[in-house]
This record gives sequence, C-alpha cells and structure tokens, in this order.
Amino acid sequence: MLHEFTATLLVVVAGLFPVINPPAAGFIILTLVPDATPAQRADLARRVTANSFLLLLGALSVGAYVLSFFGVSLPVLRVAGGLVIGSAGWNLLHSSADEKKAHPVPPEEAENLRERAFYPLTLPITVGPGSIAVAIALATGWPGEGPAAPHVAGVGVALLLLCASIYLCVRYAAAVERVLGAVGSRVAMRLFAFILFCIGVQIFWLGLSELLRSLPPR
Repeated sequence: MLHEFTATLLVVVAGLFPVINPPAAGFIILTLVPDATPAQRADLARRVTANSFLLLLGALSVGAYVLSFFGVSLPVLRVAGGLVIGSAGWNLLHSSADEKKAHPVPPEEAENLRERAFYPLTLPITVGPGSIAVAIALATGWPGEGPAAPHVAGVGVALLLLCASIYLCVRYAAAVERVLGAVGSRVAMRLFAFILFCIGVQIFWLGLSELLRSLPPR
C-alpha cells in the first residue's frame, strides 16, 4: 500500500513538474505584471495556485472522458499542446524586455489583475496544454477498475506539492529577480524560455510519433 502511494506520488510529480516548470512560470508572470505590489502579487499567487489545482485535478479525473466525448485522441492533444508550448517558448526566447513589459498592470488596477489570474496567467502560462496532456496520460495509466485509495492519496499529495511550488515561485519571483539583478534575470528568462521550447518540441514529437506508428503499413 505504501509502495503504491509512493510510486503514484513520484510518477505524478516527476511527470508534471518539468512541464509546468514553476520557476519559469513565476518569471514569465513577473514580466507580465511587473508593477504589481507585494500584496497584489501575493493575491495573484493564491489565485494562480487555486486555478492550477482545479485544472490539474480536472485533467486527472475527467480529462480522458472529455477527450473521448469530443473524439480527440491523446496523441492529437500532445501534438496540439506541443505546438502551443513550443510557440510560447519561441516567442519568449526572441522577445525583448520592452516587448515583455509593453502592457504592465498598474497597482491600482487590482480588478484587472484578478481577471487575468486565470487567463492567461494560469492557462496557458502555468498549466498549459502540455501539462493537461501529461495529466490525462497519467490518468489513463491507472488500472481498468479505477484508482485505488493509495493512488488517490498519492495524486492528492502530488498536487499539493506541485501547487505549493507554483505558489512559492509566483509569490517570490520578484525577490529572486532582485537577487539575480537585471542581467541575471534576463539570462534566467532566456534559459527558461529555451527549456519551455524544448518541452514543447518533446511533447509534439511524442504525439507525432504515436500518430505515425498508428498509420497502416503500406
């Protein structure tokens, strides 16, 4: 029982953490809301974390059924998600500091900031198509009779750990930026953007290779 719990916990965290990439999400959100006050940033971190938890829980629990209802296969979702993630990474990799801060949110526009907490700051920046595809893929790997209690507990603890990392990275991204300095922050941003692009390419290739294997032989 403990083995099943630990295995599920490690699989979910190891599968989702690199795709979500909370440190990169925190830096990207920081560039999109550079003028937010510490109080606004704390509120934004709570909202993004709550939204991320609900999205991941929905993908793990009913995501496969939603795809089946609309007739979308998992490989197709991976291809589409890989394209979106790769495109986002590519745009961030080649954007300038001025472009990233072209639409800052003034501190007094708290209502606008709350509206942006779900889109685009949670979806697709923090939990995007790639994360949802991975979560659905993990859920489809459960036994046919459904997940047992250790699996459910492992998934719950894994989601709590992932969401805690999201909160910390979004909440304290500004503090990390001050420590790194302007040059260090730009270097970190480019690095995370490149990792995001690579993750998108990897997800795209996984989906494309599955689609190619499903083609009938000539």
